[in-house]
Amino acid sequence: MKKVLITGSNGLLGQKLIDLYLTKANKQLIATAKGLCRHPQKEKLFYYDLDISDENQVKQVLSEVRPDCVIHTAAMTNVDACETDKEGCDSLNVDAVQYMVDACNAIGAHLIHISTDFIFDGSHGPLTEEATPNPLSYYGWSKLKGEQIVLKHSQHYAILRTVLVYGVVSDMSRSNIVLWAKGALEKQTPIKVVNDQFRTPTLAEDLALGCFLAEDQNAKGIYNISGKDFMGINQLVERVAEFWGYDKSIINTIASDTLNQAAKRPPITGFIIEKAQKELGYEPHSFEDGLALVKRQLEQK
Repeated sequence: MKKVLITGSNGLLGQKLIDLYLTKANKQLIATAKGLCRHPQKEKLFYYDLDISDENQVKQVLSEVRPDCVIHTAAMTNVDACETDKEGCDSLNVDAVQYMVDACNAIGAHLIHISTDFIFDGSHGPLTEEATPNPLSYYGWSKLKGEQIVLKHSQHYAILRTVLVYGVVSDMSRSNIVLWAKGALEKQTPIKVVNDQFRTPTLAEDLALGCFLAEDQNAKGIYNISGKDFMGINQLVERVAEFWGYDKSIINTIASDTLNQAAKRPPITGFIIEKAQKELGYEPHSFEDGLALVKRQLEQK
């Protein structure tokens, strides 16, 4: 039985990975996150409280568990917070990656590292795995440095890059674009949405599937794991409105630079996912099918 350890198991992706791995009889899952386990089926889990910024803790837990594979989802992902707390960002997105690489190398574990489209400058898209990184934000730089550590030092790795992850779990630590849009549209008060950013939004279940496929096949190298529908953020919000039958006339489009955000966002990203489709058998939901899944899950809450 293959032993798989997940970091960041309390996050959206982490919880979806738990859901998926609980259905796999031939895998033993070990969930780790900082603090108490928030998954509703916590009694079925092996769980460790793990602070990824503590090198000794990382070494201790991995040497004790000795997983065959580590899926490293934990990171500081609040883009503006990374801009204002560079030290905290480096600790979680750079230093912690080195600790994870070293600990995986010491026990011969396969490392699957989650990265982001924000390592690119957004001058064009959608992008292949060969596109040249050039981050606009400190978050983007920190994630690129994390990738570089994996590429240079990891003995057995896959890097999975993703885009604008959305979905719902029973205990949400933070919202995401689809839930924000639905909540804002539901209130029927005018909302402002950027019209100059383009992405391939990713259903959390699809990203979890991409992680599983990479783990199950011992994948090596860099893979784009995202949705397949390329759209503007304003189009995304309009499609959310259409799906739930909300009034689209309350959506007002604005330019990104009017938001005065601490960190710059890349204008155009989105991913070409042909490599993951061909090599891993990855096939994501359409955006509307993803919304339908979110709708069913919200109704079950």
